[in-house]
Amino acid sequence: MTLKNILIVGLILALILSCSSDKLNVSVDNVKIDTKFIRLDSIIANSDSSQIIDFHHKFEKEIQDIYNYQIGYCLRIGKISDTAFVNSINQFNSDKGIIGIHKSIEERFSDLSQHKLEIIKGLQHLKVHFPENKTPNTIVFMNSLFNSNAFSTENEIGIGLERYLGYENEMVKQLPSEPFYDWIKKAMDVTYLERDAICSWIITHYVPEVEGTLAEHIIYWGKVLYLTEAAFPDKEKNIILRYSPQQYQWAQENENSFWNYLVEEKILFKNNGLEKANLLNEGPFTIGLPEESPDRLGQYLGWKIVHDYMSKKDISLEELIKTPYNNILQEYEIE
Repeated sequence: MTLKNILIVGLILALILSCSSDKLNVSVDNVKIDTKFIRLDSIIANSDSSQIIDFHHKFEKEIQDIYNYQIGYCLRIGKISDTAFVNSINQFNSDKGIIGIHKSIEERFSDLSQHKLEIIKGLQHLKVHFPENKTPNTIVFMNSLFNSNAFSTENEIGIGLERYLGYENEMVKQLPSEPFYDWIKKAMDVTYLERDAICSWIITHYVPEVEGTLAEHIIYWGKVLYLTEAAFPDKEKNIILRYSPQQYQWAQENENSFWNYLVEEKILFKNNGLEKANLLNEGPFTIGLPEESPDRLGQYLGWKIVHDYMSKKDISLEELIKTPYNNILQEYEIE
């Protein structure tokens, strides 16, 4: 082969690799997103009685689902009269612990402009891949009393800002060790805020729930995380997985061993609720594996399997969502 031919082949290979690696790097310059933002945490903490009533009636209509979640579930305030509602909010705001949380939130999140920008970028990327899918009407920042990171309804995303205060925050440190175990507090990292918001929306509106074997659930999570990565193609992979860099490295180094474990134990095609929970749910580590392992290793494996599949197929993300789990699983090759 002549030098000229070698150079041509090299150029073609470079272009192929470039196209493959840039599959998720799409332009969002002309994508318009009309989502608005509300600081519900600040409104509840800083409004007087008459303002509270006005906002109460306004939000019951405009952001009904997420507002009911905030008031009913997080604050435990039911359907009561305006006077009783104001008294409940005033009592809530006068609690010493609540005052401390509000203060921490206002100090840590005095300016949310960068977070808003990142969330909008994530929604723009999703819109490129799913032009017909809905985007949230409103994103609501709130104090969920440590009940929720991000929670999506039909039309809104609620973000509990207190869940992103950080491990070293005094209010986080003061949380009781049960049910707020140390691994839960360490996960209250602002690095994951935008990722959690968009991932919550994807789970609610993009990837249909599955019922069945562990393999089906693994691929389900692989699709969810691949779409989350598509929303944030420039973010570090460990953030997409909600891992620290060290956890991500462990997962990478032990991917083959984990796959072999699933195959040898013959649990991939079992429909065992406990095994699914152990391998997919949040925890101090992945139950059944060494304690130094990160949690949710089944989710990580699903992401890698879907990644492997998409590197081989020239299909859209919309087609990926419709692809049966077994078709994806059969293409997986451990490195």
